Amino acid sequence: MSSEAQLNIFGQIETTPTASSSALSFELIPTSSTIPIPAGTYSNLTQLASHCQVCHRCELGNTRINAVVGRGSETAPILIVGEGPGQNEDEQGLPFVGRSGQLLEKILAAVKLSIERDVYICNVVRCRPPENRVPTPAEVTACKPYLLEQIRLVDPKIILLTGATAVRAITGKKDGITKIRGTWIEWEGRWCMPIFHPAYLLRNPAPDVGKPKWLMWQDIQAIRAKLDEVSA
Repeated sequence: MSSEAQLNIFGQIETTPTASSSALSFELIPTSSTIPIPAGTYSNLTQLASHCQVCHRCELGNTRINAVVGRGSETAPILIVGEGPGQNEDEQGLPFVGRSGQLLEKILAAVKLSIERDVYICNVVRCRPPENRVPTPAEVTACKPYLLEQIRLVDPKIILLTGATAVRAITGKKDGITKIRGTWIEWEGRWCMPIFHPAYLLRNPAPDVGKPKWLMWQDIQAIRAKLDEVSA
């Protein structure tokens, strides 16, 4: 299928040679994950969110209450990628609003970072997988164009990948999170760091040296230092 045909299916307003390539109708979206969403489709996050709310590029759209798109500063220097919405997120339409979100905010605040000012949060998939299971590869593929557009629009200096699913979705790396957490990975001209998901820290709350909570404290300090370095 040609690029022109893909854009026509997407809902381009005009198809004449003089039509602007950015002139898109946002009443239509590709309902099949086999039809790509071209990079640069959205001019802002509001447009992207409007598509996510009516998206059925995979079967998760059939069971959601809300598509969970993102929250935080739309010009944030740090973007955090989670796995997918849980029950609280599905009900409220916002990512990281349960206990994991509360812990994440405390971790950020410990190094003087604010979600409202410094961070934008989103997920690999925007709809809750049933029973909070791990998203399938097909679901990740269907939703990845939205994630890539969010990264493009926010344009962060640093991306934090919370857990193995987020690491695989962005970098393709299949290493276990305990092996690669706390290491810097260069991806598309940006600095990425795999970190523990806050939910994992809630299950492993011991603060002892070498334990997940202690390791997270080392990581968030390194992240703060890297942000100061790249912002100088």
